[in-house]
Amino acid sequence: MSALQDVPLSVLDLAPITEDGDARAALHNTVDLARRVEDLGYHRYWVAEHHNMPGIASAATAVLVGQIAAATERIRVGSGGVMLPNHTPLVVAEQFGTLEALHPGRIDLGLGRAPGTDPRTAHAVRGGRMVSPEEFPQQLSELVGYFDRDGDRAVNAVTAEGNAPPVWLLGSSDFSARLAGRLGLPFSFAHHFSPKNTVPALRAYREAFQPSSVLDAPYVLLGVSVIGADTDERARTLAVPGLLAQLSLRRGRPIPLPSPRTAAQVELTEQERAYVDKRLEKSIAGSPDTVRARLQDLLSETGADELMVTTMVYDHEDRRHSYDLLAELAR
Repeated sequence: MSALQDVPLSVLDLAPITEDGDARAALHNTVDLARRVEDLGYHRYWVAEHHNMPGIASAATAVLVGQIAAATERIRVGSGGVMLPNHTPLVVAEQFGTLEALHPGRIDLGLGRAPGTDPRTAHAVRGGRMVSPEEFPQQLSELVGYFDRDGDRAVNAVTAEGNAPPVWLLGSSDFSARLAGRLGLPFSFAHHFSPKNTVPALRAYREAFQPSSVLDAPYVLLGVSVIGADTDERARTLAVPGLLAQLSLRRGRPIPLPSPRTAAQVELTEQERAYVDKRLEKSIAGSPDTVRARLQDLLSETGADELMVTTMVYDHEDRRHSYDLLAELAR
């Protein structure tokens, strides 16, 4: 069993847009947070691709990865992830080959097979192309091939050749888990999104794992939502707005991240209140002692090799403070 102090800590950022903010402020906050967590010793900083979400500013993932890498010096920067069916493998290879050439040894290419948005927006992002999730393995093979300097291809991704960043597979079920295992790739599981599937998916990954030129043994990066504050009560207050944003998304009406004051004024149905209370009960939101205990339990349950923390709170200073507290726990 790994202790919290022995496991690398990383950051997953969706560049949250608040109810009284805008994308410009969200993106500047992302760059500021990346610099902060680099100083605190965090290992990686990933941003996630989502489209047509009024509360998320990280749609142009490769652009944002480049900006963060340019604004920092040591921390690894990458995608958590690029939704490969939204793009042609050639373009992704060119983008991330360019990033690796500009920032050698610091770029990660995390790949997912979901659209990261609703069907209508996915259709627009893909320019009307019909792409099935089942095509993901073929897309992945094509993408990886572009990084091979000696590959025999009719079309070359010139900036990608010889500039291959580490490739990660991302998932919230066992499909990508098994594929990552068979290919001997590192696997990142979205525990914060699909906690019920965590243990089965990680078991599937480890059972399917075959050593490769990339890895000798399985490597699990676990995405987890953490909100740290000085007290349990304060952390729970900070957590509620994000849960209300999740409720709105489940209704098909995504919203910017509300403030705690706005959240306190929202009238919920009995069913909605039960959802929020249940998520609060299972969330990792609390004082340093509470966060430490719950993260240690999660490590014991999953055997994760690395934790990637996402913190969706309204105030940027509260977000910085949460990562400050977590860094202290890991020392």
